[in-house]
Amino acid sequence: MKNICILFVSAMFIGTSAYAGTGRVFSNFEPVRLKADTDTVIRKQSLSLGVSLGSDAQFFGRTGTQKYPFLNADIIYNAKSGFFVYGSLYKVFTSIPVIDETDVGGGYLYRLSPKFTGNISYTRFIFNRDALIIKSASSNDINFNNSYDWKIMKTGVVLDYLFGESSDFFVTINNSKYFETSWSIFDDKDYLSFNPGFQIIFGTQNFVQKYSMNHPGKFDYDYDSHDPYLQPPIFPQYAGYNSEFRMLNYSIKIPIAYNRPHYTFEFAYKYSVPFNVEGILRNHRESFYNLTFYYLFY
Repeated sequence: MKNICILFVSAMFIGTSAYAGTGRVFSNFEPVRLKADTDTVIRKQSLSLGVSLGSDAQFFGRTGTQKYPFLNADIIYNAKSGFFVYGSLYKVFTSIPVIDETDVGGGYLYRLSPKFTGNISYTRFIFNRDALIIKSASSNDINFNNSYDWKIMKTGVVLDYLFGESSDFFVTINNSKYFETSWSIFDDKDYLSFNPGFQIIFGTQNFVQKYSMNHPGKFDYDYDSHDPYLQPPIFPQYAGYNSEFRMLNYSIKIPIAYNRPHYTFEFAYKYSVPFNVEGILRNHRESFYNLTFYYLFY
């Protein structure tokens, strides 16, 4: 790398999580969340600030019943020891609250070899009572994120256990290839970088049922499969289905970033294909767009 950088989620490629590590947002888009300093061979103390604008909020391959464009701000502090702490604020433009969600958390970074890196973290999600985002049934996340660089690509496996009003477990598999230009744009201190990849998410989806129960009337009823003269179904009857561990989502992502020694602008396109979506939440294939700026102090 030409400079110490902050890695993104995505598994997304957050990593998603799906809102993928410290990258648990409206998942990996999870809007792009700032990741801890896992790509630095020699650890240095650093502080990063970031702002991200996204076209729709997504959580482990699921979106709400309408598009929720959002703005989020991040701050993360990396210590030389490998420990890090972070915080985030989220605003969904179509919702009433001034701040829909506040996240706080921390974790530890480790490097077992030059090619094998990872981190373990805990995040606490604090939601406004009027927030409509689909992840609002999950208030805690324990995240275990490991990646291995094969040179031809980098593979990451992310494990998430979320609990709160509902409990879910997710496995996110990311494969990406990072490369950057050998030439500069304006001077010898800038360059472009690319990190295309694809992601597969497996997991349970109890959070969908709890979201539907907490927001009556805010779901898409599958009238093609049910009598339109009957009332919508009683959501607890879907508990068995939601508890099954299934493939939830497949996506590809193409991020392009302009980099300087202390800051980065990134535009990312993501195409997402949901699988095993229950009738009361009619997710479809969707394109996501994300614009991010972050600044690094070290």
